[in-house]
Amino acid sequence: MKTLLIKLLAIITFCVGASFAMADEASDLHGLQTRWAEIKYNTAAAEKEKAFLALIGDAEKLSAAHQSAPFLIWEGIIRSTYAGVKGGLGALDQVKHAKKLFEQSIALQPDALNGAAYTSLGSLYYQVPGWPVGFGDDKKANEMLLKGLSYNPDGIDSNYFYGDYLLDQKQYKKAVVALEKALKAPARPGRESADAGRRAEASAALAKAQKH
Repeated sequence: MKTLLIKLLAIITFCVGASFAMADEASDLHGLQTRWAEIKYNTAAAEKEKAFLALIGDAEKLSAAHQSAPFLIWEGIIRSTYAGVKGGLGALDQVKHAKKLFEQSIALQPDALNGAAYTSLGSLYYQVPGWPVGFGDDKKANEMLLKGLSYNPDGIDSNYFYGDYLLDQKQYKKAVVALEKALKAPARPGRESADAGRRAEASAALAKAQKH
């Protein structure tokens, strides 16, 4: 009886410890998401670069601590967003690093965050210059973005980036469909700032597509 009680207590302790670990991971991830949205959409342009650079440092530490696909994805998102703010050839190292992080996430857990690594990787492929400057590749972009949509067909990000890619490819009618779907995507609890910012981007892209 005593042995059984000890085993039960051990199981309970393990379960409680695992629950706390999961809660910490969720809290840490939400913190990165919230700070990213605040910097991207609500921070003055002159302050964005410094703010994103600091956030990269925190994301890198959390990726090392948790060693899970969602943190690899978010470190990659933060690095690639920082690269967009920084601009120029100096940003290329950041997008290359982000690409590796997305690929590592896919190898570890392809369906993490509803396939966000595929969508993020696809967005890099169509926005980064091609050879010999960078690794940009429109064919791979299409492949990755469609893969992201297969995991998250109704998501705001998956539809926005596919629509923006189609706009970049001058496929205006298809772009309109994807961007309208992005604007109809369900709200994400706790991600209000990110949703508002992305909807504004989708609306601007939709207006461009509709002109054609």
